Amino acid sequence: MTKTVCSRLETAQLAAITASVGLSACGAGADLGQAPAGEAPVIKDDPVAPAVSLAAAAASRFLGQAAWGGNPTEIDQVISSGQAAWLDQQMAMPIEQTFVDWLVERGYGYQAYKIFPRANAGGAGMMPGLWRRLMSHPDLVRQRIALALSEFFVCSADKLITGIGFGQFAVGFYWDVLEKNAFGHFRDLLEDVSLSPMMGIYLNTKGNTKATTGRVPDQNYAREVMQLFSIGLIQLNPDGTEKKDGQGNPLETYSNEDVEGLSKVFTGWNFDTRETTSTDDAFWQNGRWLSRPMLLTEANHSPEKKTFLGTTIPADTQGLPSLKIALDTLFNHANTGPFFAKQMIQRLVTSNPTPAYVQRVAAVFANNGQGVRGDLKAVFKAILLDAEARQLDAGGSHSSFGKLREPMVRFIQWARTFSAVSVQKFENGQPIVGVVPSTKYNEEWVIANRFIHTESELGQAPLYAPSVFNYFRPGYTPPHSAIATQGLLAPEFQILTEPAIVGYVNFMQKTVNNGESVGPAGTPVGALRADYEPYLDMAINPTELLNTLTLYLAPHAFSAAQINAMANMLAAIPTTTDGLKKRVYTAVLLIMCVPDYVIQR
Repeated sequence: MTKTVCSRLETAQLAAITASVGLSACGAGADLGQAPAGEAPVIKDDPVAPAVSLAAAAASRFLGQAAWGGNPTEIDQVISSGQAAWLDQQMAMPIEQTFVDWLVERGYGYQAYKIFPRANAGGAGMMPGLWRRLMSHPDLVRQRIALALSEFFVCSADKLITGIGFGQFAVGFYWDVLEKNAFGHFRDLLEDVSLSPMMGIYLNTKGNTKATTGRVPDQNYAREVMQLFSIGLIQLNPDGTEKKDGQGNPLETYSNEDVEGLSKVFTGWNFDTRETTSTDDAFWQNGRWLSRPMLLTEANHSPEKKTFLGTTIPADTQGLPSLKIALDTLFNHANTGPFFAKQMIQRLVTSNPTPAYVQRVAAVFANNGQGVRGDLKAVFKAILLDAEARQLDAGGSHSSFGKLREPMVRFIQWARTFSAVSVQKFENGQPIVGVVPSTKYNEEWVIANRFIHTESELGQAPLYAPSVFNYFRPGYTPPHSAIATQGLLAPEFQILTEPAIVGYVNFMQKTVNNGESVGPAGTPVGALRADYEPYLDMAINPTELLNTLTLYLAPHAFSAAQINAMANMLAAIPTTTDGLKKRVYTAVLLIMCVPDYVIQR
């Protein structure tokens, strides 16, 4: 997407940035400090071309799509191994520790209940664990793909966790399902999602039973598994374009009768409560029940004939065979490949992939080259290595190429780029890291102000979408905008509002400066701290600092003139110890808040 595409919000965004960092239209304000008397800024007025190798920029841009952006170590590894081999290495990495095991190890079950009795209902450990995995686990690609999958198989903790005790275990198990299957097979993932307790609670398969007098099976999951998790509403060609009838009307994929027939399949499932626990068990109460697939009670399963999508399951077929027939039908549907392929391309690479790009990826979904359908490792490699994804590295791409970075993706990129860690204590006013983490529910990976779009909050968090339709819809385009005029899609723009822009900028200002505005006494144990040490000496030369930071955060995004303008701003900050630190803070904030960074290409 070109800068023109986001012009309707650029003025508000830049105004928020300049106000937050103390800049005026004429340069640096008092908050940034001034150059010492008699010293002029050291930056020339004429632009200087960024001193960045094309190979490094290409590697960093690839990392921005496959993971969370560049840093010296990962860039060198990609250049050394090659993109395909680097992906193979990442995809072969084992899962370090399951989320559920981490919750137990940290004491977020019974121990948390003893320390803080209401913590079980509040989902203690849920958000710290999610942020920790996304920001620090070594399997970069697995974490990125799990987040992308969580926005396809949407299951939200919003309005869920407070309804059951130890709901954090349902969330942890669901994330484990996404991680486990990220490089596995779509059919396995679809079944694991369908039988997960969190999804059972969210879309009403838990406790759903056969028809009785005056009652029919709940149809919620049957509808959403078709509409959102497999085949979509409209019949698709192999390239993701819509099929139409003779009058030019889109052809629907399913009817209400299909929903009714499929709903009978998802009956009889409930928590697996066969194993009870004592009050000394780390899981305690229903934490264990939420950490394993749901179990079928055959007596509660609908025995009738079930007809949907051209498939008929004979009467008296048991629940498990019925489930497998239904999921096989969805998995093998002609729509599933292009429907899934396009949305994964949108999450990772570009909002407007060409039909040819979608068709190439959908073809890999249909056959990984060895006769296997639904091989997700092959699918994600096809998405990330496709010529259309890599075309900018070769010198050009269409002006509609790219996507808006989601707020939580920007935040995770900051944490990954600057090796952010959860600080466990302060000593002589300085944060101490690397010690044994606290086991208290509110003293590790503390991320404040992450939810609602106000003027001080991030506005987004993993597994916390406001509805099953995610934070935004894949077919969204901003009404009455240049994007709509061009017939383009911009899903993430659905949450890009003026208050959200202000909130993100203010959130990042407090985040980037490591909480120095409130000082150690006002910073909670467990808050994040980035490591800017490698950039402090570099800050003596603002142009070098900016060239390095833009390489890691947004390669190809900034022109020499833009680098020069920002360098002049930084040059007005004195080169004292505190001044160099402030130069780094300001440079990171400037880069991460302007449209040239926010639009990922």
